[in-house]
Order: sequence, then structure tokens, then C-alpha cells
Amino acid sequence: MQRLIWSFLLVFGVLCTSCITNKDLVYLQDKGTIVSDSTKIQVLPKPYRVQVNDILSINVKALDEELTAIFNPAGALNVAGGQGGLYFNGFTVDLHGNIEFPILGEINVLGFTVEEIEDKVEEELLERYFKKTAEIFVTVKLSGLKYSVIGEAATGVYTLYQDRVNIIEALANAGDIAITGDRRDVLIIRQYPDGQKIHHIDLTDISAMQSPFYFIQPNDIIQVKPLKRKVFGAGQTVTQNIATFASIFSVLVSVYLITQN
Repeated sequence: MQRLIWSFLLVFGVLCTSCITNKDLVYLQDKGTIVSDSTKIQVLPKPYRVQVNDILSINVKALDEELTAIFNPAGALNVAGGQGGLYFNGFTVDLHGNIEFPILGEINVLGFTVEEIEDKVEEELLERYFKKTAEIFVTVKLSGLKYSVIGEAATGVYTLYQDRVNIIEALANAGDIAITGDRRDVLIIRQYPDGQKIHHIDLTDISAMQSPFYFIQPNDIIQVKPLKRKVFGAGQTVTQNIATFASIFSVLVSVYLITQN
């Protein structure tokens, strides 16, 4: 009986140490990995460079709006149309990195920032279609920042109509990571011209704000792995573990008493 009790106590201790703690749940904790100075974590993301299958919204304005009508597809700027409207009326980057633009034909935009594309389109228009006195103005935007979330979070594909989105904002938009999700090792699957790469980021450490992967990019896949505690079937809190232990203890004691009689 004494040996059985010691076994129960050992199991109880393991269950108690397996519960999920604040250190597992709190974002951006100061773990001594960064100087306590707000200026040290103000890291701006690198400008995004356009990739294959991106959809661009391009708007051309001039003093005479009739001259620019051909360059602005109907509905492309209709906010109510959302992603669907831009899919049909925006400019999709093909497998060769080109877009097919009215009058100008193919323009290569692969690897360019939106600001560089604005300059490129404006230069082409001034060279081949407009005079400088037309005072044209070109704006280029991505058709929303689309990303996917899988694993221990609200799985789905999401789109935010913002130029910059960090990973915490992206996860908040998806309903946050579940209590059983591993915030210490979140995976970001990112598309590059030569294929996909997997990156890791610890969202419980404030130094994550200095990571080049803190700001997400279009078509990123955010994967949240389950905590090992969930894999092992342990409870999320001490109360749950005590309840589990009590149930196990009650059953085993009953079995022990039956076998002794």
C-alpha cells in the first residue's frame, strides 16, 4: 500500500508540473535578452518586394481624368468589392514576374517594391503616352495582406487591408493562439523566389520584435504547434490536474482494495 501511495504522489507531482503557466501564455516578456529601452526595439520592417501571384491595385490620376480612364479598370478601386473585385480587375503578377498593363503592355515587377513600381509605371507613361504637363500621379498597392493560420489557433485564410501587419496583430485577427498552443516556437512558412522557407519566432520573448519575421508578408503561413503538455494529455491548470489525479487515485484504490479481499 505504501508503495502505491508513493507512486500516486509521483504521478501527482508530474501532473502539477505539467500545467500551463503564465510563462507559456504571456507575449513579449522581458527575459533579459534586450536592453530596457524602447528605442532599442523600434525596428522597421524591410519593404516588401512583389512576388509571383501577387495582385496589384494600380491607379493613374491626371488633371484630365478622361485620359486616365483606360488605365483604371472599373471596380478595381471599389472597396466594397474587396479581394474578389481586385482578383478580377487588379493586375496579377504572372509566372515570369510581369503584369499586363493597358497601352504599355508587359511590365516586369518581380522583386520591386510598390514605390519602385509607381516610379516605373509613371516613367513609362510619360515616355509613351502623357506629357509632363498632364501632371500624372500613380499609386500602387497590394490587394490586401493575405495570410494563413494553421494549428493551435483559429485555422483559416485571412486578409487585412493594411501595409504593415506584425505577427501578433495577425494572430489577434485570427482569434489569438489557443491556451494549448506553443507561443515559444511559432513557425512562419514564407514564400521566396526560389521556394518556401520555414522560420521560427518566440513570441514570449520581447526580442521577437527585433526579428526579421516579426512583420508578416503576403502569403505567409503561420503555424502554431501544440504544447507538449497537450500531446501528453495533461490538464491546462492545477485544478484540472488535481481532478484528473483524484479520478485516477479513486479508481486505483478501488482496484487495490478489491484485489486484497
